[in-house]
Amino acid sequence: MRKFLRLTSALVLVAATAAVAQTPVKSPAPPTAGSTAGKSTAANPSSVKSWAAPGTKGSPIDGTAFHAQVLLDAAGFSPGVIDGKKGKSLDNAVKGFQTSRGMTATGKLDNSTKVALLQQNRPSTIMVKLTPDQVAGPFVYPFPKKAEDQAKLKFMGYRNMLEKLAEEFHTTPATVVALNGPDALIGAGQTLRLPNVVPASASYDARGKDDAAKWMALLNVSAGDIKGDHIMVSKREGLLKVLDADQQLVAQFPVTTGSSHDPLPLGDWKVPVFSFLPPFNYQPDLFWDVADDKAEQKLAPGPNGPVGLAWLDLTKEHYGIHGTGEPQTIARTESHGCLRLTNWDVLRLSQIMKPGFKAKFVA
Repeated sequence: MRKFLRLTSALVLVAATAAVAQTPVKSPAPPTAGSTAGKSTAANPSSVKSWAAPGTKGSPIDGTAFHAQVLLDAAGFSPGVIDGKKGKSLDNAVKGFQTSRGMTATGKLDNSTKVALLQQNRPSTIMVKLTPDQVAGPFVYPFPKKAEDQAKLKFMGYRNMLEKLAEEFHTTPATVVALNGPDALIGAGQTLRLPNVVPASASYDARGKDDAAKWMALLNVSAGDIKGDHIMVSKREGLLKVLDADQQLVAQFPVTTGSSHDPLPLGDWKVPVFSFLPPFNYQPDLFWDVADDKAEQKLAPGPNGPVGLAWLDLTKEHYGIHGTGEPQTIARTESHGCLRLTNWDVLRLSQIMKPGFKAKFVA
């Protein structure tokens, strides 16, 4: 990898392999349960040939939507990827925030909602001078398509510097390009405009796992600001809602909940065990869309692995709440039964909840 890379070139490298479907998921090691699949919505590199400043005519970034996404993310009401686009994910995040503040839950960014969000006094972007650690590998390019080739990897890492930086700041590679222009450079010592998701606290409870704490810091995960008692997952809404002991909504995340072949297991469960950087046992006989005669594989951990950076194990055998290597697909594609969040959201959930929490899944 060259010392510096033009953002346009970096985006092409990400898009060239991001369309590769991740290995279908039925769980990490030691369990075995459901997730990943679906087509990637990676940006078309041709869309960045002509650039307009963020929030101006011709830019794919709506300034109001972008700032709201940053503020909602910081408040614990995740919009998924921060990309400055209006839509269902933003509406749901606004509705959750409004509910938590005792406001009428319209999902609209009305004046009272904007005022409530702006109390955080957080600008929408920050200028970041990139450190060597922020742009360091190991990188995996091209990313293997087949499980038997993925099994040869020692780590399921990012494709390049741009993909890594985008995940660190809860956004997409295309949005980083849209914020800075296609001719901007990425590399140690370069300065880029990025979403302002840097947390106020980084005192993580990683259950003694130093690597987990390192990844929480890398992905700008907030620590200790919200505490939940139990969760409720709505299949219809595509949302994971965190409630306190008084049944008050305190946080919310978009989630992919399953498919017609592997539906969300409705009912009451518990989440007794958290695993960080989990490896994955690929067992073809657990997937309806994979031939049973395919060989089992042991896949290494990593942010681009089938279950991402964390696995919160359910008492429902073979099922868990986990991350993903394709954050832009959350709540937009199907999974193989498990509950899939962005890597930064599942890590934040692990800070909000304690092992043993109750989980209710509803239609």
